[in-house]
Amino acid sequence: MTPDRRSFLTSAGLAALAVGTGALAGCSAPARTSPGAPPAGNTLSVPASRIPVGGGVILDEANFVVTQPTAGEFKAFNKMCTHQGCPVSDIQGTDIHCRCHGAKFSIADGSVTNGPATKPLKAAKAELDGDQVKISA
Repeated sequence: MTPDRRSFLTSAGLAALAVGTGALAGCSAPARTSPGAPPAGNTLSVPASRIPVGGGVILDEANFVVTQPTAGEFKAFNKMCTHQGCPVSDIQGTDIHCRCHGAKFSIADGSVTNGPATKPLKAAKAELDGDQVKISA
């Protein structure tokens, strides 16, 4: 007895699904870190002279904002706004601004100084090493 069309298509579809799932499982890509994040266990270096006292810089080459609230005191934060994940856009005075919705964060500790964000920027480690600020997540 030959199978009817519906049985044949159902069987063929299930077989294709089983083969496709196995093929996908074997071809999964290795886990990656976020773009711009230093590799696990490594640090990113930024010249201390690039970071103004009482201000900071938003790194184009990495996912960090690096600040110097007072002379010789360096801080680093993830540059993604905690409101909806937009990258922060600029630093004015002692505030890190997100142009997407107007949130502002302190250069001293990443705390919210103006909503709509309700959570601070995620802190990273920043240490002065000679003339370089070393940043690690």
